[in-house]
Amino acid sequence: MVLGGAPVKIGILSYHFPPEPAFIPGSLAEELAARGHEVRVLTGFPDYPGGHVYPGWRQRWHHETHSQRLAVRRVPRYSGGATSTGGRMVSYLSFAGSASLAARRYLGDVDALYVFQLPATTFATAALFRLLPKVPAVLHVQDVWARDGADADGDGRWSARMGAAMTRIYRTAARVAVAAPSMRDLVVAAGADPARVQLVLNWTDERIFYPATPGAAARQMIRRDRRCVVMHAGTIGARQGLETAVRAAAALDRTMDLVLVGSGADERRVRGLAADLKAENVRFLERRSPVDMPELYAAADYQLIMLRDLPELRGMVPGKLQAALSCAAPVVASAGGDTAELVERARAGLSCPPEDWAALADRFWLAATIPPPARTEMGRRGRQTYLREMSLPAGVDRIERLLHEAAGRVPQEAREPRGNLA
Repeated sequence: MVLGGAPVKIGILSYHFPPEPAFIPGSLAEELAARGHEVRVLTGFPDYPGGHVYPGWRQRWHHETHSQRLAVRRVPRYSGGATSTGGRMVSYLSFAGSASLAARRYLGDVDALYVFQLPATTFATAALFRLLPKVPAVLHVQDVWARDGADADGDGRWSARMGAAMTRIYRTAARVAVAAPSMRDLVVAAGADPARVQLVLNWTDERIFYPATPGAAARQMIRRDRRCVVMHAGTIGARQGLETAVRAAAALDRTMDLVLVGSGADERRVRGLAADLKAENVRFLERRSPVDMPELYAAADYQLIMLRDLPELRGMVPGKLQAALSCAAPVVASAGGDTAELVERARAGLSCPPEDWAALADRFWLAATIPPPARTEMGRRGRQTYLREMSLPAGVDRIERLLHEAAGRVPQEAREPRGNLA
């Protein structure tokens, strides 16, 4: 749906913003401006993921760009602290300080403020709420786990400070959007008014991730023979626990192939395990450009979604799930909580409990036995669910409505959606 009503002045606070891989706040800003709103973004200079300011950029105080109805103000922050807790906290606090100095003049007259809420933004958000008490805010919560700020020595001072700041901003926000169903209970437990909390699932870059036909190069890269191929695309890190997938695949070496596309901090350990198990059906491919991924998705039979059994991950929906569903790719999910529930509710694939290699091996075996037409139907159902519940128009409609409500503007009745993504 697309909301009517008069355009409003909207501020956006985001720690990251394009050209960083920050698609949600970037696409939201563009879409709100396209709908006639005046949008002002307050963010930092691009430094993610390396922790160093991008080549060609120089941090300075007066940096502002303008396009039609969209302005972006960048403020300096400490870069280079991504590898340590202390360094991250300095980055977060320096952004809070710089954002505070710029906010009163830059955002003081907006009708509503949207905050892309990550732990990195917490201190800046709390500061702006104090500075701009008359500006109603909509928090779009991506991560409620304050342990991102936990001290390396374990005394928890930063974790406690971040948790206290999160509680204050949950209580102060006019509206709270959560990016996964289970987050609602967590933010309410942390102090948010239940009547102000609404689910707004993240979307993916639909200009890139859509159903594709694999070319010969993609097929040659992903497939070796007619065996079932399960592919994992993205980070090989601590949160994914891909050792579980390697053990499961090794037990089915004549039934299916596991292809891991990407890299990360745990890549060496995962490769070592595959070698130790002599899992010749586990293959590793270097990280690919996002524009290459739809063809690789189509060349595989299933996309693998992996999350470890950690409290902070049960209320998360990883972005690779939206990308797979948008591409009409059936999925195998080794995860708990919201991710598994979404897959099962959409009937878009198979799921099993996290960190259980035997259960995942059973899902791999079942996936290999499912006929191709049934796999295609899984993908079709997943894409229908994506378009209905997770697409960019659906998400922006919900955020736009929350901004209208926060600003005291009652939106007109919904009209038909813009465009057709099917």
